[in-house]
Formats: sequence, C-alpha cells, structure tokens
Amino acid sequence: MVAASAPAATLSDAAPRRGPATGDGAPSLGYIPQTMSRPRYDVVEVLGDGISSELSTAVHRVADALPVDLVFHPVDLSRASREKGDLDALYGEAETRIRLHRNALKYPTETFRESPNQVLRERLRFSVIHRPVATIPSIPTHFTQPLDLHIVRVATGGTYEDAGRTIGLDAAVSIRVIERRPSTEAAWFAFRLANQLGCGVVSTSKWTIQRAADGLFEESVDGVARRYPGVRHRRELFDALLARLVMVPDQYRVIVTPNEYGDFLSDLACGLIGSLGLGDSAAYSFTKDGEIDCALFDPAGGTAPDIAGKDVCNPSAALFAMSTLLTHVGQTALGAALKRATLDAIGGGERTRDLGGTLGTRAFTEVIVRRMLALLEGAPAT
Repeated sequence: MVAASAPAATLSDAAPRRGPATGDGAPSLGYIPQTMSRPRYDVVEVLGDGISSELSTAVHRVADALPVDLVFHPVDLSRASREKGDLDALYGEAETRIRLHRNALKYPTETFRESPNQVLRERLRFSVIHRPVATIPSIPTHFTQPLDLHIVRVATGGTYEDAGRTIGLDAAVSIRVIERRPSTEAAWFAFRLANQLGCGVVSTSKWTIQRAADGLFEESVDGVARRYPGVRHRRELFDALLARLVMVPDQYRVIVTPNEYGDFLSDLACGLIGSLGLGDSAAYSFTKDGEIDCALFDPAGGTAPDIAGKDVCNPSAALFAMSTLLTHVGQTALGAALKRATLDAIGGGERTRDLGGTLGTRAFTEVIVRRMLALLEGAPAT
C-alpha cells in the first residue's frame, strides 16, 4: 500500500517494494520480488466518521500484504471536515479525484444536513448498485439453506426521487420515474456478470400493474437480453420472487430490478443470512458505450460512534468491499483470496466480539492477512 495526496505518478515511476524476509532470506509469501514489476492501482479513499479510521487501518494493513501496489488518495468527508470546509469545494475535490482514478473505496459517513452517499451518487451519475449477498459460515440464522446472490439495482428513479406532496388535508401524491438509460445500464451489468458466472438473469418488478413504468424497465432488460443469447433470462413478479427466494433460493443467482425493489430485496437477503452489516456494495457509472466509467465500493453498516476507537469494530464488510474492488480491477485471485480468508476466519471461530469471538479489530485483521497469504501460496498475482 502507498498513500498519496496528489495525482499519482506513472507506473514506471513506482519503485517495487520487497516484503519482510523469511528465514531463508526469500521474500515472504504473497510478495513479488523487487526485480519484478508490481501492478499499481490508484484508489480514492473516502474517509468518514466513527469507525471509519479503524476500517481504513485494516484496509491499509491488508493492502501492505498484497503483491500489488494500491495507491490511496484520501478525501475527508467526515462531518467535521464538512462542517468547517467549503462543501461544494470538498465534494468537487472528491468528484475530480474519483473521475481521475475511476475507483474509490468509501467508509461510513454521517448524514448531517446532506447525505454524502447521495451527493456522490448525483455528482458522479452512479446508475447501478451491485449488492452481493452470500451465506456466511457460523452466523446464526433461522434460514438454513445456502444463499449466493447478486442483486443488481437501478440506483436512480423509482419512488425515491420524489418526496411527494399533499393534496388538501386527506390525500398525498408522489411521482415514480423509471428511465430507460439507467435500466439498460443495470441490465448490461447483470448480463455481463451472469455471463462470467455461468448463470442466468432474473428481472423482477410489478410490470403487470405498473405497466408504463415497470414495463419500460422490463422492456429495457429484454433489449439487452437479446444481445446475450447464451444467458438465460426470465421475468418474475416482485412479490412472487420474494416468496420463491425463501423457498427455492438455489434458483436465483443474478437478479436485476428497479431502485426501491432492489432496496427491499437487499435487506431481505441480508436478513436471510443473519446480518445486515456484514455485506458490501458497489456503485457504478457508465460511458455512452456502456462500459464502466467510475466505481465506488463501500461496506454496509453505519458509523457506530459508540464503539469508535475501541478496537472492537468488525472490519469484515470493509474487507469484502476491498475484495470486490480487487476483482473489479482485474486482480481476481487476490479478491477471491481476501474474501475466502475473511469467510474462513469467521467460520473457523476467529471472530470479532460482535460475532461471539474474542478478537479486536487489529488482531482479526492480522488473522485475515495470515489466512490470505496462505491461500495465495503458489498463486499468480492476477
């Protein structure tokens, strides 16, 4: 890991570093020797509130153990920074850096007067949210079947764009908007993901009732589906899908859906695996050609000010977000190893206190690093 506060130098300017030596003088597991070029990735690190600094420390510790260079460019969006600074300039800096480096890792921020998540989403035109949800070993849950789900959600429109207005004393109305472009971008992402995973796509809405709005969403998905003849696609009504997901979860892998449906579905899926706070998500914007432009990865959960600075927070969700980032930049083996190491640690009883374990944040992070490096033994860097 390399910290940076200014635009990064080119790859040729980055001197490869050597990891700690083992007893025989060779570089420790997971490192690339100094004579070899280490891949370099620039990541904007959006700092926040509460446990944000401890999550950042955990991420940096893992980054230090990777056989690639992650160059972090910090932007402070904590409440203190937002209160004392020029908000427009602060968000402008964040937007500029993310557009420059195209990848960002964000920690929880306090919503005070404005939501940093919403501001960044609007400024960077994030149109798609990807929420992976999978069974976590040894997490208590009433749902006993395994779940391995990817929820792809349109990040704009739906019922969330309009707060509504009252009509007289006894009525109220709000406008629900579905747009073709973000619906198509969500479908692009879903079908590409399904193609990589070797599975099908289920699109879900209430198109039989919301014929115009949800009908436009499904029409957009159908258009993309025709470009992926090798990927199975079916529609399901949203209420029926909720029931079937509980009854036959193995029939679902990638689901694409409008904004509010995706919000509801994500919480249901996280409830099924027994935790709302152990997941991660990613937000994406797209070029006119349908390619991913900018990506922002963040852990689920809030700022948890009551435990901040006490070395007790669970960094798993932040490490899952880091795993997704690594996969996105092409370091699939590293992303998979980090996620597997985290899941194996939890399943093996090496856990933080919120999951019934005894480890603090720093000790748990060291466990993850040890397990990740063991998994990477003999594996290529990419």
